[in-house]
Amino acid sequence: MFEGVLPAIITPFKRNPSMSLDLPGLEENIGFLLSCGIHGIVPCGSTGESATLTFEEHEKVIDVTVSKVNGKIPVLAGTGSNNTAEAVRLTKAAKDIGADGVLAISPYYNKPNRAGLIKHYHKLADLDIPVIVYNVPSRTGQNLEPDLIAELAQHPNIWGVKEASGNIGQISRIIEETQDDDFIVISGDDNITLPIMALGGAGVISVAANVDPKRMVEMYDALLLGDYQKALVLNFALSPLFRSMFIDTNPIPVKKAVELMGMAAGPVRLPLSELDAQKTAALKAVLATIPKRATKKSSPEKKAAKPAGKAAPKKVAAPKKAAKKSVARRTR
Repeated sequence: MFEGVLPAIITPFKRNPSMSLDLPGLEENIGFLLSCGIHGIVPCGSTGESATLTFEEHEKVIDVTVSKVNGKIPVLAGTGSNNTAEAVRLTKAAKDIGADGVLAISPYYNKPNRAGLIKHYHKLADLDIPVIVYNVPSRTGQNLEPDLIAELAQHPNIWGVKEASGNIGQISRIIEETQDDDFIVISGDDNITLPIMALGGAGVISVAANVDPKRMVEMYDALLLGDYQKALVLNFALSPLFRSMFIDTNPIPVKKAVELMGMAAGPVRLPLSELDAQKTAALKAVLATIPKRATKKSSPEKKAAKPAGKAAPKKVAAPKKAAKKSVARRTR
């Protein structure tokens, strides 16, 4: 269900003293992404500034996303916290709203031991909603080791891991150790989507897809069909954008990029601060290189009608296995 290009969307705010949610802008942004053929969408992740959303705002963003998507593609809602009770509350809310699954970052700051991590994720998975574990050591201060991921994969409602450790060896090991399980590994870094998919990964939860979703979808489609030469060309063409998304702390650059494109964005909330003039100029230079029109048009309706994870017969072997797993999950 969660294969493909899934933008981790920004949360647009109004430029008023309270920086209140820009819900019409959020809907417009989602509409744009749907028109570009994305395969899923992730509200309230790190890119959506979830750390500065109130519970009510968090739930409202998920609700608006689910309503706007209207079943066309899966909604994977961010519900993680370093407080298990808070994560449970947000996960229950996402399930009640109608999200297809949740993305749960590993508890940050606390640095829980192995038993605590397993209990934390089992608490969420026991709510009977698909859970994608999110491993991002640069934000949490703790790496989820392959053997721990393999153990978590045994829970029927833990469907996969978003891997943002940047360690290809580790990611390969996770795919190796879970290849016989009903489990997917999805890239959490745009710039290593190609090698992760070559190893059998299922796609990417993407920052760059907020800005250039069409070429991200093209690259995924090329990889799905085993056209590595085309995928490599697209990867290198997109690489300046990938790098520009991290010239400052995410989501500062992507939010500025979306705003420069004329879409809803608004300010970032403190303790983040807006992109400075020098970095904004560098970002503008990268945005100027993005094609106005992708070479291949995508139809969101057609993609939505096709079961998630399905592909043409030429799909490379390892991703085909991931697609088979997603179908099995849906028929539980």
